[in-house]
Amino acid sequence: MAQETVRLAEYAAALRYQDLPAEVVRRAKECIADTVAAAICGSALPWSRIVIRYAKRTGPAGKSYILGSGGAAVQANAAALANGALAHAFELDSLTRPGAGAHPGATVLPPALAVAQEVGSSGRDLTAAFVAGNEVMIRIGRATGHTNEARGFHAPGTTGPFGAAVAAGHLLGLGPAAMTNALGIAGSLCGGLLEFARGDGGMVKRLHLGRASEAGVLAASLAADGFEGPRTVLEGEFGFLKVFCTKWDEAELTRGLGEAFVVSSTVLKRYACHATAHAAVRAVRDLQAEHGFKGEEVEAITVTGAERMVERHNILEPADLMLAQYSIPFCVALALHREARDPESFDEVALRDPQVRALCRRVRLVPEPSGEHAGMASTVTIALADGRRLEGRAEGGMLEPGELEDKFRRLTRRALGEGGAAALFERLQRLENEPDLGWLGAGP
Repeated sequence: MAQETVRLAEYAAALRYQDLPAEVVRRAKECIADTVAAAICGSALPWSRIVIRYAKRTGPAGKSYILGSGGAAVQANAAALANGALAHAFELDSLTRPGAGAHPGATVLPPALAVAQEVGSSGRDLTAAFVAGNEVMIRIGRATGHTNEARGFHAPGTTGPFGAAVAAGHLLGLGPAAMTNALGIAGSLCGGLLEFARGDGGMVKRLHLGRASEAGVLAASLAADGFEGPRTVLEGEFGFLKVFCTKWDEAELTRGLGEAFVVSSTVLKRYACHATAHAAVRAVRDLQAEHGFKGEEVEAITVTGAERMVERHNILEPADLMLAQYSIPFCVALALHREARDPESFDEVALRDPQVRALCRRVRLVPEPSGEHAGMASTVTIALADGRRLEGRAEGGMLEPGELEDKFRRLTRRALGEGGAAALFERLQRLENEPDLGWLGAGP
């Protein structure tokens, strides 16, 4: 039996910063900056404050910082838990296209940063570890075919521990055998259920990525001290793929390994909502900008989407803010009444806004024409009170080149001020020149 787990571990343990093409370094730094901003923004939210208090209480006297918490230093595992939950706290963190059920920022940066600060690693060390973790995690996600979610698991809670373990293990200097053990341990730490999407308990969604990040630190730390895990944790008879998935493709685990960098498939969000809503939100915003109508002039909206989008995100009466961000109809309705690029637009006031709620109920989500337009694209048709019928299409709606700085400032200016936000963004652009990372999170 081919041991894909071992091959992935060997590759990840050997990867060095100097092996990375300039474009891969650039993309990794963008994702790192994006994740830092998402965590700082997320740190102010009520559910995040609960996790932060827990991390401070259970992991004091460490060297790893919780982002956005005024310089709180805790043990690495506690920082990873907190920062993972913060980065995913408000639907602002990165993902991949094509989708792999992987969140490259929120499950890999928190454990990497926590361990880097604990052991005194450099910006280059962090970047290499971040890429190594994602090269493994994204391939595992692709191998699942997203069917782990068909079984009711929240995908990043199941793939995340593997990427987190590799990133943390890379910074701890694990060799191939120990890295294999780290992956073997991580497989027993996977979890996260999708039941929150059925109507309540949405806070737990944010916790899944925190737990994945924390699991990576645990797995790598134990492996560094000689703890062992199964060498076939991914491909074995009772391994990850066969237990967590309904279908899988083992070939994806090592496809292009050492030849292509799958971390380059990372995309960054423009809006504080689920990825499935981005294309529709972009399309209605473009139509509104072109034709100058107001939200209250809209009588009905039809949105096309992939089958999975229609099945899981056609939520006409979201009960809480998490479900509202998960709801394509709600996000489309909100985008016609508020500035969708500003995360502060997605708040409890918007959730209770009678105009937004009424328009949400008039949004119809329908499947894309059979066999056409795979992925996250949407066509939007808007019927206006004056009889006009407008149609637009967007293929994805994610952040485009040159837009990251605007997003970074929007997410961090409340916590850091305009000057502080700009200064932190600029410093993160030169991450490879930093000899250590003790400054990241040590301030406000």
